[in-house]
Amino acid sequence: MATRTKKKAEETEATEEKAPREATGRTAAKKKTAAKKKPAAKKAAAKKTAARRRTTKKGDDDSLPAVDADAEEEATPRGKGPHYLVVVESPAKAKTIKKYLGSGYTVKASVGHVKDLPKSKIGVDVEHDFQPQYEVIKGKEKVLNELKKMAKSADKVFLATDPDREGEAIAWHIKEELAHPDAMRVTFNEITKKAIQEAIAQPRELNQDNYDSQQTRRILDRLVGYQISPLLWQKIRRGLSAGRVQSVAVRLIVERETEIKAFVPEEYWTLDALLEGPSGPPPFKAKLSKVDGKKIELKDRAITEGLVNELKDAAFSVSKVDRRERRRNAPAPFITSKLQQEAANRLSFTAKKTMTLSQKLYEGVPLGEEGQTALITYMRTDSTRLSDDAVKQVREMIGTKYGAEYLPEEPVVYKSRKSAQDAHEAIRPTSLEYPPERVRPFFDAMDEQDMFRLYELIWNRFVACQMKPAVYDQTSADISAGRATFRASGSTLKFPGYLAVYGAGLTPEEESEKEKAKAAGEEGADGADAVGDLPLLNDNDKLGLQRLVHEQHFTQPPPRFSEATLVKELEEKGIGRPSTYAAILSTIQDKKYVEKLESRFRPTDLGQMTNEMLVKHFPHELDVTFTATMEEKLDQISEGEAKWVSVLRDFYGPFKDTLEKAKAEMRDVKREEIKTDIACEKCGNHFVIKFGKMGHFLACSNYPDCKNTKDFKRDAEGKIVIVEEETTDELCEKCGKPMVIKRGRFGRFMACSGYPDCKTSKPISIGVGCPECKQGYLTERRSGRGKIFFGCNRYPDCRFAAWDRPLAEACPDCASPYLLQKFSKRDGAYISCPNKECGYRREVVEQAGVPTDPGTSSAA
Repeated sequence: MATRTKKKAEETEATEEKAPREATGRTAAKKKTAAKKKPAAKKAAAKKTAARRRTTKKGDDDSLPAVDADAEEEATPRGKGPHYLVVVESPAKAKTIKKYLGSGYTVKASVGHVKDLPKSKIGVDVEHDFQPQYEVIKGKEKVLNELKKMAKSADKVFLATDPDREGEAIAWHIKEELAHPDAMRVTFNEITKKAIQEAIAQPRELNQDNYDSQQTRRILDRLVGYQISPLLWQKIRRGLSAGRVQSVAVRLIVERETEIKAFVPEEYWTLDALLEGPSGPPPFKAKLSKVDGKKIELKDRAITEGLVNELKDAAFSVSKVDRRERRRNAPAPFITSKLQQEAANRLSFTAKKTMTLSQKLYEGVPLGEEGQTALITYMRTDSTRLSDDAVKQVREMIGTKYGAEYLPEEPVVYKSRKSAQDAHEAIRPTSLEYPPERVRPFFDAMDEQDMFRLYELIWNRFVACQMKPAVYDQTSADISAGRATFRASGSTLKFPGYLAVYGAGLTPEEESEKEKAKAAGEEGADGADAVGDLPLLNDNDKLGLQRLVHEQHFTQPPPRFSEATLVKELEEKGIGRPSTYAAILSTIQDKKYVEKLESRFRPTDLGQMTNEMLVKHFPHELDVTFTATMEEKLDQISEGEAKWVSVLRDFYGPFKDTLEKAKAEMRDVKREEIKTDIACEKCGNHFVIKFGKMGHFLACSNYPDCKNTKDFKRDAEGKIVIVEEETTDELCEKCGKPMVIKRGRFGRFMACSGYPDCKTSKPISIGVGCPECKQGYLTERRSGRGKIFFGCNRYPDCRFAAWDRPLAEACPDCASPYLLQKFSKRDGAYISCPNKECGYRREVVEQAGVPTDPGTSSAA
């Protein structure tokens, strides 16, 4: 769960560099001693050679030293040939690249950005063409000084930061600080020997347009964030933030919640017939499709039961049979957004976790004797393009491993979205020499099973995208009964095609198409993915009716967003870039604008209040269309079709006017008190509604003399209903008054009912003793991100923690003192042993007081 901090990364990098520097120093000392013993003639010759090297013109010596993948960096002393500095972003990436660049190369990490706008002020001179005032990031002075020192002795500097706009900006700032006369940009989509050597052999100048585009994004975000956020601090609560993209994401979640609350369920009925074919059992099911040749909606019980009575004695016969082949094409290789969606759907990963793990796979992981090896291509991309070499290799592998029948005659080519930058390839394995089964032992040794699962998903998707479609035999039968027509559908898998690799689950795109077809009432929308065979049916076959099944249903509101569906919505509306989605989802949770319950986003009171204020006073800036249009303008800057200063001028003029108006007109929620007619039971004054950290609450108007507060909710008519405190049988150990259940930042806890006179509080036990310290008990807690976990009440003396709910039951196989209640989308709820070496597992038997879904606990 823990990740390496920047400080730790810098310390590690410094340690890695220390030994070579000391070794180099010792070598230099030896040389100096030997030099003193040289004859004068040899000294003169050495000086002449050095002078010739210094006076060599740039471009006269463009040849690079031969790259030996097996050579150590210090194998050739620096005095015996040209030396090159390669600057990357992360220590892990540097370590991987080092083995492909032998003698003459030093690879150093900048550990991300080295310069940024200042934190203490807006840092943009709006009066002088929005000139940014960059400064070296605090804590990066040491890294930057080391880079400068290395650059002084380097013949060339290669800036090998990530191949996107942000990487271009990092490279630009590093070049400015190093001030090296021969600093060039190199980019590569994958960290392989071939890609690195080709990049080094073909350096280029930095791209001004890409830099301007990234700089414009940074300035836009600063202008919005640093001018709206203080307004929110003043009017709502200190510590809030507004963002050009994050605020629109919150708006989507709030508006979906508004739709759900406003939704009025409508009753409808379905009617199915359980029928037997001419050959007898087993029976099959047919759905009512039409009455009198027209689609019918069964809106109530009376209409449905009338039809049932009419059809129960009718003769059922097959009027038409339609048999056809249905093909299901393989999905395209992963782009960033699709990887985030599939990892959420199939692996239950958050977008942040997916990007963190994919970053490590891109930068390289240790593979035993092969050392640090990059396993996937660059993971921030919106292109489905694949290199010819990669396609050739995977086609050869498919033909060998799966057979010629799985291989299309021609390579499959996928079109990228119209808005795609298409700067990089799709996400794929760097080499087919590392199939999942080969690298799995190395992931197991690192205890990185989740990283392996993500790699396996990327591998399977890449292989599947170049395989033939799956083929189904699909049968649909129209069945006549009086004036009604029923339809039965079934399909069987005839040829697995790509499903042999990628499994039968629907991709987000297929789910979306299916939902659209159902919403449009298209014929066969329900039966398109029907599984199971129908009996052999022919036109005019007589069928036997076993029974008619009619059921009542109610229409459902639109579902709340999950991480996968929110990413999909942002992508479809053109809001932000896929590379920013993980950060957006993290920020809106960290700021408490939304919370995740049962894996779905719900807006908090704070999120709803903030969104209401922003949408009212900044309607243009918070408009989804405006945000998408701004992304298009950033693309135009990158392509050289727009000037960055002009884009900022067009934005800032109207924004400044709106900002000044909002400062004067926005409600002061922080000081706002809404009167009620509810009397305080302690002092007799009336309660007022106030807004605090936990949202709206009732507070006595006689504050601070009376500090009585109450939680409340509103009934269907909008009237205030006080939420009574949950009582317990436990008495306060200090004053003897009953303990009650209260709700705080980190979940529910017990507090003395005599508060504020007595401030005793304690966590709530889940009935399981701590298995680690054997002294405390386990409690349900909530992390800073709002996620439920279980920890010892003696924290920080005892740091036991578990994401899954522990149960007070010993493992029957290994005698572990407790078991864990787990939940997965595929298997549902189950109970397993926490001991990884023990395979004990069983299905959940529902018990009173024990939730079968972790979401139940989260909602509490």
